[in-house]
Amino acid sequence: MTELTQEHATDTKVWSQGFIKGMTEEGESLSEINPESGPLGGSAAKAHSHGGDSHGGGVGVPDSSRAGRLTSYKLADFPAITGREEDWRFTPLKRLRGLDRVGIKGQELSGAAPSVEISKPDAVTVETVGRDDARIGSAGIPEDRVAAAAWENFATATVVTLPEEFLGTDDDVTTLTLTGAGDTPAAVHIIVHAKKFATGVVVLDHRGSAVLSENVEVLVEDGANLTVVSIQDWDQDAVHASAQHISVGRDAKVKHVVVNLGGNLLRTTPSARYTGTGGEVEMYGLYFADTGQHLEQRLFVDHSTKNCKSRVTYKGALQGDGAHAVWIGDVLIRKQAEGTDTYEMNRNLILTQGARADSVPNLEIETGMIEGAGHASATGRFDDEQLFYLQARGIEESVARRLVVRGFLNEVIQHIKVPALEERLRDSVERELAAGAL
Repeated sequence: MTELTQEHATDTKVWSQGFIKGMTEEGESLSEINPESGPLGGSAAKAHSHGGDSHGGGVGVPDSSRAGRLTSYKLADFPAITGREEDWRFTPLKRLRGLDRVGIKGQELSGAAPSVEISKPDAVTVETVGRDDARIGSAGIPEDRVAAAAWENFATATVVTLPEEFLGTDDDVTTLTLTGAGDTPAAVHIIVHAKKFATGVVVLDHRGSAVLSENVEVLVEDGANLTVVSIQDWDQDAVHASAQHISVGRDAKVKHVVVNLGGNLLRTTPSARYTGTGGEVEMYGLYFADTGQHLEQRLFVDHSTKNCKSRVTYKGALQGDGAHAVWIGDVLIRKQAEGTDTYEMNRNLILTQGARADSVPNLEIETGMIEGAGHASATGRFDDEQLFYLQARGIEESVARRLVVRGFLNEVIQHIKVPALEERLRDSVERELAAGAL
């Protein structure tokens, strides 16, 4: 791609044979902002009660480090959002339709949760459980005010369980189709639980119209291999904030895919944490922002355990006046996480004037004893040489432009490895391109 305005060509890839230059085997002399006490942060993990009365405290100095942010199950622990916070500085708060103001001046999450339609293999179980279910809270703790509000206000949770040693195939996909119930702010809670050595695919397909705050917990036990695909293909008036917490067991593998297409404002915040050595996480993202859309993705990979691996690839296209995409990628390698291998990348393709992409990769390293670490980010328009090459071979400019976009986004689509779903997403990209008359 040709550089547009700014290129975070921070390809700070570090492939070390021993340790990073300038660091000792014990790492730098760091503050106690990022304690070694556990991947969920401070006392929060210990203080949780399923009745919702207990909460965890913040760790360290808020905003000084990604791991130092406040985490709590209680809405009251989070101050009102002003838009000046690091977590919210790109988000147009007025367009959240009250999701950020729950508990202030009578604002509530009183709407009906989306209806859930289920398609699954016989061996997979799907349950509706109450707030006191012991599995709730297994994978993560809310990290912002909107997620905490959803935590306090959901009535029941949907739990998907893949049994031990379940071997799913491309034809054994579990799909939860969540259809919005209207524009009254609502909350929903979903748990996806892959037991030991289970293999499978779970798709969360969001549709319809909604103003929704959502918490998704993904619990992957030792040796399991799970793919979770979260598709946001809402109607154009929808507002959706989704906090997705991923817990990765020993030698477990997780592929997490976020697809943001339809909606007025979408904010997706996946977090991955390791509970045992040998865990692997692949995080992919595909987004296509049209006129006036705000699509925001903020992810966090917390390497707190030895010999774990992560790969992050997010790619997006933008077209139309006011189209805005935000990608924030935070990766933390804690002092005790020796042998870590991580890399994150974000690419944005600007198709028309008036579109904007903000991309911020962040990498915190507390030990030099790692296999590799790096990040990269780039935002640009069409490559004129690519277009010239195609046009010189008799391909019309409009067709050539579509071919470039298809190839750009297909890198993410092809990693899903579910043929029917890949075909659907390719068709969705075609519709987006046709809508923009590219």
